[in-house]
Amino acid sequence: MTSVSLDAFLQPRGIAILGASGDPAKLGYAVARNLVQSGYQGHIHLVNPRGGRLFDLPLYQKLENVPDPLDLAVVIVPAPAAPEAMREVGQRGIRAAILTSGGFRETGPEGARLEEEVIAICQKYAIRLVGPNCVGMMDTHLPFDTTFLAPPMPRPGGIAFLSHSGAFCAAVIDWSRGQGFGFSTLVSLGNQADLNETDLLPIIAADQHTKTICLYLETISNGRRFIETTQRISREKPIVVLKVGRTSAGQRAAASHTGAMAGSDQALNAALAKTGVLRAASAEQLFDWAQALATYPPLQGKNIAILTSAGGPGVIASDALESSGLVLANLPADCEARIQALLPAAASAHNPVDMLASASPSQYADCLEILLGEAAVDGVLVITLPPPSHRAEDIADALISLIKAASKPVLIAQMGGANTVIAHEHFVNVGIPVYPFPERAASALGVLQQRAIFLAQAPASLEPLPHPAKTDLPNTPEELVAHYGITTTPLRLAQSANQAATLAAGMGFPLVAKIASPDILHKSDIGGVLLNLGSIEEIKHGYAQLIERAKSARPDARLDGITLQRQVGPGQEVILGALRDPQFGAMIMFGSGGVEAEGLKDVAFALAPLHRSEAENLLAQTWAGRKLDGYRSIAPADKNAVIEALLSLSNLAVDHDEITEIEINPLRVLSHGAIALDIRWNLSGSI
Repeated sequence: MTSVSLDAFLQPRGIAILGASGDPAKLGYAVARNLVQSGYQGHIHLVNPRGGRLFDLPLYQKLENVPDPLDLAVVIVPAPAAPEAMREVGQRGIRAAILTSGGFRETGPEGARLEEEVIAICQKYAIRLVGPNCVGMMDTHLPFDTTFLAPPMPRPGGIAFLSHSGAFCAAVIDWSRGQGFGFSTLVSLGNQADLNETDLLPIIAADQHTKTICLYLETISNGRRFIETTQRISREKPIVVLKVGRTSAGQRAAASHTGAMAGSDQALNAALAKTGVLRAASAEQLFDWAQALATYPPLQGKNIAILTSAGGPGVIASDALESSGLVLANLPADCEARIQALLPAAASAHNPVDMLASASPSQYADCLEILLGEAAVDGVLVITLPPPSHRAEDIADALISLIKAASKPVLIAQMGGANTVIAHEHFVNVGIPVYPFPERAASALGVLQQRAIFLAQAPASLEPLPHPAKTDLPNTPEELVAHYGITTTPLRLAQSANQAATLAAGMGFPLVAKIASPDILHKSDIGGVLLNLGSIEEIKHGYAQLIERAKSARPDARLDGITLQRQVGPGQEVILGALRDPQFGAMIMFGSGGVEAEGLKDVAFALAPLHRSEAENLLAQTWAGRKLDGYRSIAPADKNAVIEALLSLSNLAVDHDEITEIEINPLRVLSHGAIALDIRWNLSGSI
C-alpha cells in the first residue's frame, strides 16, 4: 500500500493501546495487561475516553494527548468505532498499527464495508496495518506482547511464527509451554486487509534471534512475490510452511496431458521446492521440523546411527528413518568392537545399537561419543526410555554436553511419561528439542537432510540462464520451439491424398502420418497414427485410412487432413510440457512420454525459470529420467539433450505468457540428441 518502513512493528520505541479497559472481561484489558507484564522497556500509553488509571499508568482520553515517542498503535475497539480510531492514529502521525478487533469482512457485507473504510483511511495517512480480526504480535526477546492471549508469554526461542489463524496461534502458544520450545516473534495476520505474510517475512527474517520461520497459511496473497521473497530468505534461514487446503474440488479442465496431470497442490509444491521452503503435513510436524532446524546444522548425509536401550523402539526408528529418506549407517568393525567393549555381552553393537534396559548414563554418553566420532555416521538418533536402575535425568545430563558440542545432529526421542518429566526439562532448558516417539525424531532428521540438499543444489545466482531473445509468436508451435533451440522434424499438412503424395515425394521415406484435427487430442487412441510408410502408394492408402478411422470414431470432429513427418530412428520417448498456473506462473512438467504419458502418470513438476540443477532434479524424480541412463535391454539415451530441452522450454514459457499450455509429446531421445515429434499449444483455451 505504501513504502513506509515496517521496523516499527518489531522495534517500537513507544506503543499506544486504543481501547485499553479497566474491565477484566474485555479484550482491551487483556492487551494492556500483557503489554505491561511483558517487560517491554519502551513507552506504554493507554488510551480510553473515560480517563483514569490502569496498571499504575494514566489513561489518556485522546490519542492526540499522548507524548512521544510513539511508533505503534494497537487498536482494540468495536468495529463501528474502528474508522474513527484509525483516523486518530493517522492524525497523530503513527505509521504502524495493529487492528485487533473483529467484526469486519469475516462477518459479511457490512463488515466488509467497514474494512474498506479503514483501509481508505490507512492509505490516506500512509499507515501500514496488521489485521483486522487478529490476535496481535509479540516478541519474546525485546520483549513486548500486544496480544490478548492468556499469559505468560512463550519462552524465548529461535522460531518465528506467522499465522493466518488467531485461534491457531493461541493453541500453539499454550501447547508449546508443555513441549518446552520457545518463539522469537509471533504475528497473527487476521484478514490481511493491508499487510500479508510476504510483506512481513523480510523484517521477521532480519531478526537476529530468529533461526527458523514457521508459516500457517490458508491462502497465498501473491504467488510470484511470495516465491521471490522466500527464495532470497531461505538461503539464509529455513522456512517451514503448513498450507491447508491440499485438495481441490476438482482438477482444472485442460487440453493437454500437462494440464490434466497438474493441480493446484502440484503447483504449490513446485513453487515451494524452487524456493527451498519446506512443507509440513501437519501442525505437529510443522513445529517438530522447526525445532530441529532452529537447533541443528543441516544433515550432510543420509547415514544415521540409532542408540537405544530397547530393541523394539530401535526397529521403529529404523523403519521411520527409511520413510524419511535416510538409511542406517554401516558401522565399521572396529567401531562396533569399541561399543561392544562398553556393554554387556547380550547387547548389540550393530546399528541400531541396543545397549539393553540396564544402560547407564555413562554407557549412553560413551557410546554416543564413539558414534559421533565415526566418519560413517552423519547423525544420531538417541532413544531413551524410563530406566529401571537409573534416573532419566541423569541420562539426560550425561548426554547434554556431547549434543551441544557435536558438529553432527543428535536428536532425542524420549519415550515415557511421568518418569521422564525432569529429564525432559533438563533437555529443553538448554535448548535441545525432545521428541516423544522415534518416528517424529526421524522425520526431523529427514528435514535436516532436505535442508542440506537444498543448500547444496541452490543455484549460485537467482538470475535466469541466458537464452535466445524473445521472438514474436510465430504461426506454429514447431517454429517457436525451434527458435529456442529444440530440434524438430518438418511437419507438412496434406488435405487430400494427392497432396499427401506430392509432399511425400519431396520429404523422403520412411514417413509418419497422423490425423490432423483440433478436436482429436490423443490420435493414437483412435488409430490416428501410421508408422513406417515407405512409398507413395502407402501414403495415399494411409490418407484414406486415417480419414475413415477419424470419421468413424469421432463423426463430429473437424478434420483438416493428415500431417506427414520424417520418421525418426528408435530411442526413448519422454514428455515435456509447460502450463501457466494462475498463482505462481509458468510450470514445467517432465515424465514418461508417448502412449505412456497419462497411463503411468510418471511426471514431475518444477516452477520456471529452471536452472540446470532443477532440470536435473526433474529427471531424478521420474522413471523416465532415470531410464535415460539405460536399463537392462534399454539402451542409454542423451540425458544432456533432455536437460537442454527442458531449459529451453522453460525460457520459452517465461517469455510468452500468452501461451497457457505447450506440450512436446513425445520428445524422442536418441543416443545423441533429441527431437520433438509432436508439439501442441494452447493460446485460447483449446488446442
